[in-house]
Amino acid sequence: MTAVSLTINSRAVAAEVEPRTHLADFIRDAQTLTGTHLGCEHGVCGACTVLLDGIPVRSCITYTVACSGANVITIEGLDDDEIGKELRSAFAREHALQCGYCTPGMLISARDLVLRAETASEREIRVAMSGNLCRCTGYIGIVRAIQSVIANRRARGIVSVPGAGRAELGPAGSGHAQAMAPTFSAARTSTSVLPHHELGTTLRDWQPQASLEQSFVVKHPVDEVWALFADTSVVASCVPGATLTGDASARNISGKMRVKVGPIAAEFHGSALIDRDPGTYSGNIEGSGRDRLSSSATRGAIRYQLVPHGEHATKVELTVGYRLTGPLAQFSRSDLVDDVASRIVAAFARNVEARLSGNTFGANAAELDAGKLFLGVIAGRIRALLNRLLGRSSQ
Repeated sequence: MTAVSLTINSRAVAAEVEPRTHLADFIRDAQTLTGTHLGCEHGVCGACTVLLDGIPVRSCITYTVACSGANVITIEGLDDDEIGKELRSAFAREHALQCGYCTPGMLISARDLVLRAETASEREIRVAMSGNLCRCTGYIGIVRAIQSVIANRRARGIVSVPGAGRAELGPAGSGHAQAMAPTFSAARTSTSVLPHHELGTTLRDWQPQASLEQSFVVKHPVDEVWALFADTSVVASCVPGATLTGDASARNISGKMRVKVGPIAAEFHGSALIDRDPGTYSGNIEGSGRDRLSSSATRGAIRYQLVPHGEHATKVELTVGYRLTGPLAQFSRSDLVDDVASRIVAAFARNVEARLSGNTFGANAAELDAGKLFLGVIAGRIRALLNRLLGRSSQ
């Protein structure tokens, strides 16, 4: 969980959220501001539009942690807004709404246009509002309503505000995000560990979009586990879908990982930088990869720590941060990801235990079938729910 502080509709809000929580979900679920609607959840339809530091943004693809310190205004926050009132009256007069589902996002985008446009032709309004989709009206009433508000305000001597008063370049809220973004770095007490500015250029200046923590215990002393972790080729053989393609003894290694989710099969080719600190039994792996066919890309950082667990056992603690873009990114939003990660870590732990015990284990899977893991997680949850329901009914 990550602590965030922001202002929503002139009200200070402080909360702890999971890093993957989108602003739309936080607004609706945690703040009960349900005027912000969720439509496509891909940033296409515009129904979820809110103002972030005065700039219209898609709240369904904006992370709450990136908004810490920012000012958020939802449709509820425009109740007493002068332009908001004029637009609502114009929308009613011009019959610019039917079902109303797109209307909150439409009004917020329209307010931005009214604020900054000196004049607006029908074509200019259609282009400016093209990011807000309506399935009912045909847009004729919407265009007329916005056009009338702009004309009336200019006729009353209210001048436009160039750029709607924006003074900074960059994504909305970007002036606040850096302070809250989680970072991942290894304990760099060993003289063999390079400082961050000497890392490869592909690994510089990135922040994870999500993070998770996992741990497992193997029934072997910490020195034996540390020795296994020093053999990169052995470690890779324990990870489902992973294959090394370069020198396994190098500090900067190359490899690939095949992942399949339903009809999408991706093969991420990339490299990773490995740092190890024998004094603390800890290490850091930072890597990036890209799948050429799907145009999906990923970056990740894994921090591991080996801790003695009793006399003849070792606890392996993992902290993972990652960023995924492209078609496969749609599968990184659900809380099922944590359960899938747990199953992957469990498979890795079994393979590590087998290696340390001198036993053979199944050959490393040619690809990681995340789709089957998702189905397994869902099936497990359904079974648990049925067990709870049946258990209650029998009491």
